[in-house]
Amino acid sequence: MKVTKQIFGTLGNGQVANLYTVDNGKMSFCVTDYGCTLTGIFLPNKLGLKDDVILGHSTLEGFIKDPGYSFGSIVGRFANRIGDAKFVIDGKTYNLDKNDNEINTLHGGFTRYDHMVWNSKIISNKNGKGVEFSRVSPDGEQGFPGNVKLTVTYTLNDNNELRLDYKATTDAKTPVNLTNHAYFNLHGSGTVLNHTLQMKSESILEVNDKLIPTGTLTSVSGTAYDFNTKKTLGQDIEKVMPGYDNCYTTCWYTKDSQWLEPTEECFTAEGGEAAVLTDPETNRTMKVYTNQPGMQLYTANWIEGIIGKSGTVYKQHGAVCLETQAFPDAPNKDNFPCCILEPGEEYNAVTIYKFEF
Repeated sequence: MKVTKQIFGTLGNGQVANLYTVDNGKMSFCVTDYGCTLTGIFLPNKLGLKDDVILGHSTLEGFIKDPGYSFGSIVGRFANRIGDAKFVIDGKTYNLDKNDNEINTLHGGFTRYDHMVWNSKIISNKNGKGVEFSRVSPDGEQGFPGNVKLTVTYTLNDNNELRLDYKATTDAKTPVNLTNHAYFNLHGSGTVLNHTLQMKSESILEVNDKLIPTGTLTSVSGTAYDFNTKKTLGQDIEKVMPGYDNCYTTCWYTKDSQWLEPTEECFTAEGGEAAVLTDPETNRTMKVYTNQPGMQLYTANWIEGIIGKSGTVYKQHGAVCLETQAFPDAPNKDNFPCCILEPGEEYNAVTIYKFEF
C-alpha cells in the first residue's frame, strides 16, 4: 500500500492545494484537500490498464470554477435540501442561503465546503491507509449555529474497500449531514443507462415540486423507482424523466416504521449492502455500505454539455450518484430520523465503496 503527495495547484489567494494518491497495487484513488474532493478512482480493465470511474475535472482550476456540481467533493454542513432555507431549534429560527430555486438551501448554500482548503495528513489505521481532512466550521457559517469540528477520512484497504468516515462535534445544537458527491461511471465513458442497480429499499421520500420532502414515505413496489430486483438504470428512466433524483430509505428502515441503529459489523457484512452497482460490459461492481438512513439516487440529469476531465463533454445520464445521508429537510420534519447534533455527542457517519473487477 502506497500513499504519495504532490501539489495540485495554487488558489488565487496563494493557498496551496495538495493531491494525494492512495494505491493498493490493484486499484487506486486520488483526492485533494480542496473540498476533500475525490479527483479519480482507477480500476483495471481487461487489458490491464486502469480506467477512471468517476467524473470531475483534470485541474484544480476546473474544480475552482465548477458552478455547483460538486464532482467528488464533500457537501455540508447539511447535504441535500432544507425547505424554505430555514429551520428552528429551541424556538430560534435560523435563516440560510436560498441557493436552490431562490427558495431552498442545497448542499450548504453559497459558501460550499467543496470550495475550501482543508487541513490534511496521511494516515494509517485498522481500515487501511489514506488521508485525513479536518477543519472547524465556525458559528454562523452558512447560517448554521455552533462551532463544529469536522474530520473526514478516506482510507483504502487490500480488499478494494474505499471507506469514508465523517466525524463532527459541536458546542451548540446544530444540524449535521455530510456526504460525498461522487459521480460514478464504472465503464469509464458513455452513459450509465446499461449499468445495473440493486437497492434494498422499500420506499422513497415523497417530495413536492421543489424536491422538498412532504414527510411521507412512498412505497416503491411495482413502480419505476423499485430497484429491489436488479435492473438497468435505463429500464424505467423514461417514466421518471429527466431521471432519478430521489432519496431512498436504506435497509435500516423497517416496515413497522422503526429506525434501526446498525452496528458496523452488521452493515459491512456480505448481504448488508445498501446498493450494488454493476457495469455488465466491464464486469466491474461497486457495493455500497452505510450506517445512514437515506441514500440519494441521482442519475446526473443536468450535466449535459459540461466540460470535464481532459476536455470530455459530459452527457445527461453520464454517471450516477449514490449519496448516503440523513433525510433531506430533516431539520423541519419531526418524524424523520434526528439530524441535530448536540454538545457532548459525536456525529459518526460511515460509507464504504467496495469494488470488484
